[in-house]
Amino acid sequence: MTAADTVAVMEALGEARFVGGAVRDALTGRKVTDIDIATPLTPAEVIARLSAAGIKSVPTGIAHGTVTAIAGGKPFEITTLRRDVETDGRHASVAFTDDWEEDARRRDFTMNALYVSVDGEIFDYATGVPDLIAGQVRFMGDPAQRIAEDYLRILRLFRFHAWYGRGEIDDEGLRAAAEGKAGLARLSGERVQKEMLRLLESPDPAPVLRVMAAAGILPDLLPGALNLPRLERLAKIDTEHDFPPDPVLRLAALLPDDRNAARATAQKLRLSNAHAARLDDLAGADDALVSHL
Repeated sequence: MTAADTVAVMEALGEARFVGGAVRDALTGRKVTDIDIATPLTPAEVIARLSAAGIKSVPTGIAHGTVTAIAGGKPFEITTLRRDVETDGRHASVAFTDDWEEDARRRDFTMNALYVSVDGEIFDYATGVPDLIAGQVRFMGDPAQRIAEDYLRILRLFRFHAWYGRGEIDDEGLRAAAEGKAGLARLSGERVQKEMLRLLESPDPAPVLRVMAAAGILPDLLPGALNLPRLERLAKIDTEHDFPPDPVLRLAALLPDDRNAARATAQKLRLSNAHAARLDDLAGADDALVSHL
């Protein structure tokens, strides 16, 4: 966030703040990778200012206010402040705004509604900082309303808790997730896949998956009698030997040893051909699943 290329992009924009994962990771002492930037500038103004500074831009999501800057060979996603005009549980129609707090209110969790200026000033429009420090993943505003706007937020609640949470999952959020779980059927397999694989990459996904199972959410996503103890053992081996988490291997450990279940899962989650073939091989393997580099 203090690299020369990053500073150059921020200075070209003028009024802009870091937002999202970069802020979460910086505040929790984790490695910052992707840089997301918020600004009250319109996409046209963003492109003009980047051009004037000699920085390449790509209109990656103009309809939703997103322009990607390329500086030093690295991408920087820049999005105009927004407010939701209409939502259907999958997509949102947005309007641009210059109100930072209005932009914060439309975000999913308090820890994702944190902004940081290029000189390090933190802007918290809810309880993002204390929640992040306490490991509490809380929805912005009413959890049921946030979920109804985009049902993927049910899975994001569990994924974020697996990565950033401590203790029990927020009661109000969990209750809203369980009550809204029927909406998951409206989501594309690709969107569900992304969240599930990221959850499985967390250091220890089993406790969160147990909560998802108890809430009746996991059976709607994955078929058969799931083997949570085996996934738990695999995650423990990864931790003890410092192996990088392998989400496809972990998915195979979670599923029953049944190629039909593996194939149904691959189809439902729209796995790539390579991942689907590997999951099929693992489901039919005679030997025990092994975690290794």
